[in-house]
Amino acid sequence: MNITVQQGGIQTIAADAIIVNLFQGVTEPAGATGAVNKALGGAISELIAGGDLRGKQGETAVLYPRGAIPARRVIVAGLGKADKFDLEAVREAAGAAIKQAEKLGATQVATVVHGGGTGGLDLAEAAQAVVEGTMLALYRYDAPRAKKEEDETRVESVTLVEFEAAKMEAVEAGARVGQIIADSVYLTRTLVNQPSNVATPTAIADAAQKMCAEVGLVCRVLDEAEMQAEGMGALLAVTQGAAQPAKFVIVEHRPAAAAEQQPVVLVGKGVAFDTGGYSIKPWEHMGDMKMDMAGAGAVIGAMRAVALLNLPLPVVGLVPTVENVISATAYKPADVFIAKNGVSIEIISTDAEGRLILADALCYADTLHPAAVIDVATLTGAKAVALGVRTNALFCDDDPLREALLAAGQKVGEPLWRMPLDPAYDRQIKSNVADIKNSGGRGGGAITAARFLAHFVGEWPWAHIDMAGSAESGSGPEHTPRSYMTKGASGVPLRTLVEYLRSQSKS
Repeated sequence: MNITVQQGGIQTIAADAIIVNLFQGVTEPAGATGAVNKALGGAISELIAGGDLRGKQGETAVLYPRGAIPARRVIVAGLGKADKFDLEAVREAAGAAIKQAEKLGATQVATVVHGGGTGGLDLAEAAQAVVEGTMLALYRYDAPRAKKEEDETRVESVTLVEFEAAKMEAVEAGARVGQIIADSVYLTRTLVNQPSNVATPTAIADAAQKMCAEVGLVCRVLDEAEMQAEGMGALLAVTQGAAQPAKFVIVEHRPAAAAEQQPVVLVGKGVAFDTGGYSIKPWEHMGDMKMDMAGAGAVIGAMRAVALLNLPLPVVGLVPTVENVISATAYKPADVFIAKNGVSIEIISTDAEGRLILADALCYADTLHPAAVIDVATLTGAKAVALGVRTNALFCDDDPLREALLAAGQKVGEPLWRMPLDPAYDRQIKSNVADIKNSGGRGGGAITAARFLAHFVGEWPWAHIDMAGSAESGSGPEHTPRSYMTKGASGVPLRTLVEYLRSQSKS
């Protein structure tokens, strides 16, 4: 996708389609929309007066200038109510408009920066949101097919148009950030969308190494022998039945200017496929378990964005990746394993495997002397029952970290909700034959999973994001429709992680 920025009036731009906007309740358009309306002899006003255009969020209207302006089409995107307008509304409007443009066969598109004028938003942030909403709405997974759709038209370029020369620098800066983040989400979505026979633990590690080579990050991959030497008994328990070897990926961003700073560590659950093991899952939904490495995908994508944004703080990404399958050597209920920190774990359910690989990853994070650790995982079905798929569960033992993550998630449209992390729940995971057991039963399942992880956390701020259900964007009633989400992998919570890291860089 070619993203450019141009100064001028959008009514003067030659393109297959130009995009302007309208707030709900506005009867006479102003600004860029007013300029286009005037050039079209009041055509937009006529639509408003006739009730064909109301400015509702997600609404679009198409006009054909017939030579009145250089553009072949004008798309008016609804922004919703002005008192509810925010960056998420910008992404929604941008996504809806670009989908309409693509549907009409437009390849060259120009757009105003929604919210950059009367919307009152920070101009750079609004430009970033326009690019994110536009690009994320256009994402498609390039699935292997015998016959490609040859006549399918794709948008090739999008130009952000700003009238005032003094504002160009802010628009350019925001557009650059938006493109880096959207391209990074593309990487994550593609990794997560791939079938598990393609996205094996080895292939995930290879993808991380390839990304690191492209953007200048340091990458190291531990094999099973090295994990054994590290004492990662919990992680190796999960993989002992698999033909595909486990990998432990370490990605480092360490700017020279921040050499003395402690790193923020991101940990992503990377179960490349999860049958549930001997605690086998129902067959109807087992195919979705190719997405059980969505946390790993989000961390790999986030590290790409960190590098290209050149954030001035050290960040380390840890990606433990395994397959959880049944075989003669697979681990079983009632087995006991020892994690890297010496904590013994009784296996109650082999389908509670994600917390086992995260346990050893959290122990490894302790060796990095982190400033903070954030793990992200499609961890429990209980989370999806409690919060659905729109909002993710946040467990955090540090007030500043919690508040920063809540703010980041809200800003990027990936909301988080604070969940309890009370040690009283530990009684549910108390074992008679080990220190703890890996399942506390159905009641409070997301909480007891978080409490399990707490046994592997050192003396540093820690946050656990349970994103079960949010890794995939679908059309079911539980999915909130969003214009920039495409069917399949969502890329959540990559943008939350990057926004949090950017906020820490600024502070």
